[in-house]
Amino acid sequence: ARTMLRAAARRLAPAAPATWRFHTRLASMPALAEESPVQSHPAFPGGEPTGPSMRTACPGPESERMRAQLGATQETGAVKYFVDMEKSRGNYVVDVDGNRMLDMFSHIASLPIGYNNPHMLAVFQNPANLTWLAHRPALFNLPPAGWAERIQSTLMRVAPPGLTHVTTQMCGSCANENAMKQVYIAVANARRAATGLAGPTAEELESSMVNRSPGAKPYKIMSFHGAFHGRTHGCLSITHSKPIHKLDIPAYDWPIAPFPKLVYPLANNVEANAAEEERCLAAACALMDADPDVVGLIVEPVQAEGGDNHASPSFFRKLRGAASERGVKFIVDEVQTGCVASGLFWAHEAWELDDPPDAVTFSKKMQIAGYYTKADMVPDQPYRVFNTWMGDPSKVLMLEAVLECVERDGLIDNARETGDVLKGGLEALADAYPGKLMNVRGVGTLVAADLAERDRAVKELRAEGVDIAFCGEAAIRCRPGLYFTPEHARVFLDAFDRVLRRM
Repeated sequence: ARTMLRAAARRLAPAAPATWRFHTRLASMPALAEESPVQSHPAFPGGEPTGPSMRTACPGPESERMRAQLGATQETGAVKYFVDMEKSRGNYVVDVDGNRMLDMFSHIASLPIGYNNPHMLAVFQNPANLTWLAHRPALFNLPPAGWAERIQSTLMRVAPPGLTHVTTQMCGSCANENAMKQVYIAVANARRAATGLAGPTAEELESSMVNRSPGAKPYKIMSFHGAFHGRTHGCLSITHSKPIHKLDIPAYDWPIAPFPKLVYPLANNVEANAAEEERCLAAACALMDADPDVVGLIVEPVQAEGGDNHASPSFFRKLRGAASERGVKFIVDEVQTGCVASGLFWAHEAWELDDPPDAVTFSKKMQIAGYYTKADMVPDQPYRVFNTWMGDPSKVLMLEAVLECVERDGLIDNARETGDVLKGGLEALADAYPGKLMNVRGVGTLVAADLAERDRAVKELRAEGVDIAFCGEAAIRCRPGLYFTPEHARVFLDAFDRVLRRM
């Protein structure tokens, strides 16, 4: 099954004109919004609208009413609009004011196979799944019958090469937080074993209860400027994307390495970018060499929240090699990049590492969060990595539906080839509008570009019926679902052309 997921399922004709026809709709699905469905390759199961349709400003009056209502009980500053989930379909989100938009952000990259996908709805309609949906067990105490088989057929089916164990979690931050804990545990156990100790000493046990050495270790995780790894307490010390995430929160004094700032287009700046990556690699090595308590590092294949910053596979290979030489554990944060969008199932596969990462974290499009590890990273005792739920069985059922769609409809190839259309179209727009749009970059559909007037462009794109998000200081980032095709890319590019023309 993994071979099928990795294999190219079909070739697309990215520049072919769109054709239109109706699709058979399941009786259990909500009615389509107004227009006939669009035929695209791969087609969204059950069909979807032909394009955007804006009735009001967005947010409209009904969204504003709901925001005021919600604001009575919680902070709502980040709410963009309220979604009519029943009317939303495929790649198109419909808000409560009836505006239909091409969704280029897919709930912060977490909606993998679109709105109201019949295969996902079937998970909740299948009577065989009812008991798993009705009970949320304490998974590491009382897992349901069939849990081991389901883990094998889903999470281990797509495990990164070389990683043999998986630990489920609640969210991406939880995954990164506990992956760091497993680094500390593995390193401490290895260092004890190297001195002939079979386990912790009485002094370690006692001192740990009052947050003192030797039980509380001085271990550190190295991270990178521009990184985002979550908002839990430990993760904030390895997050460096926006001050608002960190302001007023106590933090660990851990080392932060520079991340390459590449110059685009890449083909015209080969030597400068190679020198920049060598500079950053040398700085990372110096930080590891300066402090034996640096026992791990964590890195994103693409620094998403920090501005969609990229580095070459060569940079990551050298970084992995430097960590291995120094006995520093290597964590790859694939929370946003994992599950197909990069044009590979895992973005770090493009690095072609000789030595796999020690841990790979995931969430978002995978529906369930967690991390994969090598065998030597597994905790030596129960309750060292633990919480009440340790994930949710229903999310594994949802992942099962995602993987079936990926395999059946060739969504890995689609991400790669649609990404080429998306990136190529943005490069053409950058050539047409110099000084307005620049630094086009990306892998698969994880595509971004910088704008001179980024915030205005995002607002005007939404008025055109395209909902896209920003990151970093000047970037917009594309994070569509996996059924986003060249036809959808053209809808976006046409709208963006109109916006840039007015700016």
